[in-house]
Amino acid sequence: MTLERIGIPAVAIVTSRFVELAETTAFKKGIPNLRITFTPHPITDRPAELCRKYIAGSDPVTGKPMMEQIYDSLTAKLSEEDSRGGYLKREPRPRLLPPDTPDNLLAYFHEQNFTDGNPVILPTEKKVAEMLKGTSRAPDEWVGQMRPSPPHEAWYYTVEMVAVNAVMAGVKPEHFPLVLAMASKGVTSLISSTSSFARMAVVNGPIVDEIGMNKGIGALGPFSQVNSSIGRCWTLISKNLGGSGKPGETYLGTLGNPVNFNNLLMPENEEGLPPGWDPYHVQKGFRESDSVVSFLNGWSYSNIAWYSPLPQHEVIRGWLENFFSFGTRQAALVLDPIVAADVAENGFKSKEAFARYLADNTGTPAWLYWSDNPDALKRAESGEEPYAGWLKKGMDAVVPSSRYGGRAGMAGGNADGLGNSGFTSLGENAPRVTIEIIVTGGSTNTFWGGGDFGYIGSASIDQWR
Repeated sequence: MTLERIGIPAVAIVTSRFVELAETTAFKKGIPNLRITFTPHPITDRPAELCRKYIAGSDPVTGKPMMEQIYDSLTAKLSEEDSRGGYLKREPRPRLLPPDTPDNLLAYFHEQNFTDGNPVILPTEKKVAEMLKGTSRAPDEWVGQMRPSPPHEAWYYTVEMVAVNAVMAGVKPEHFPLVLAMASKGVTSLISSTSSFARMAVVNGPIVDEIGMNKGIGALGPFSQVNSSIGRCWTLISKNLGGSGKPGETYLGTLGNPVNFNNLLMPENEEGLPPGWDPYHVQKGFRESDSVVSFLNGWSYSNIAWYSPLPQHEVIRGWLENFFSFGTRQAALVLDPIVAADVAENGFKSKEAFARYLADNTGTPAWLYWSDNPDALKRAESGEEPYAGWLKKGMDAVVPSSRYGGRAGMAGGNADGLGNSGFTSLGENAPRVTIEIIVTGGSTNTFWGGGDFGYIGSASIDQWR
């Protein structure tokens, strides 16, 4: 009998911080007796010697010697229940709750983790019916599916289910097609990762003016009911329809992220774009007349005001060069129209030209490059060029290797072809630049922001009208 037919024995090894996650996931997948051995937590950034001690020691959950427990789990006979698999069927939720006082219902919503911790508008049948008037789609039509992360099951949801969360967030019926488009993409704003992700959404096209989104002063601030309620709705959809947001089970961000409340939702100020600079959705293949929402993923975002004798494009280049976060290989720049105009006047006639310049001319601080590229460090220490020459310059130098698709675009240990001492543009053969540029704001200052956000995808709003 082949291994494919009898199966290969395996034991899941998980750190003790994720006992609830591991056991709940196993239960949901129909294997409640999954054999799991737990190690002390954390193991990230811990020396190999300490990890060996963990293995030679005991499981902190069961108290049994870890290696003995692993052996027993691999050799013990499976019971009939152990042999079962597949997701447990999700129990259907009632469409309506029994009548109660508003205060009691609000308290129930908070207790059930249906909210973002702030008060919500109760989704009565009347209010949900009004919301549904904002689209031509049927209430029971499927919109999409969402999950906190790949190990978790995907939850499907209907137009009416999305409408319930839109009411709760304070969305108006005329905003509803945008909300449906966001839900259709299935992108959760609350990723189940320990590193506290954030999300960004950019809205383009006629709908921005149609529903009165704020693309001027304070575009990213709490000054527009439209912007705020739609951004908040994304979080509620992620929690209530996507299964996200239960700490310890479907949300593991160790610090959490304040961006998750409204998720950096912004409209692009298309009227503020310099001549030749395409709107963001046009860059992604849509027509200028289309209404589109685009999604980006990252960790952090910084507001930057820096007065310098250097031109703005050089200030931005310097910031990108020294900016870093967990595994940074991408960046998003949010420019005030004044900054965009200054950059354009310095010879950058398109967003693409500016992004290419930044990628081609942005190196990596030496300390970051070597810590991020251990293979390159070994090659440098063995005397291989150009690495050896870079290493000789010290940890305060800048290594001519771009993290954003510039030059040869080789970072993370793939540094072949970086033999030139300076930066060069590779033209049509250059790798894809991973710098996104959005223009918004009220033109009251030479102000801009940036973060480690990368493009995920876009969704049409028009098809949900």
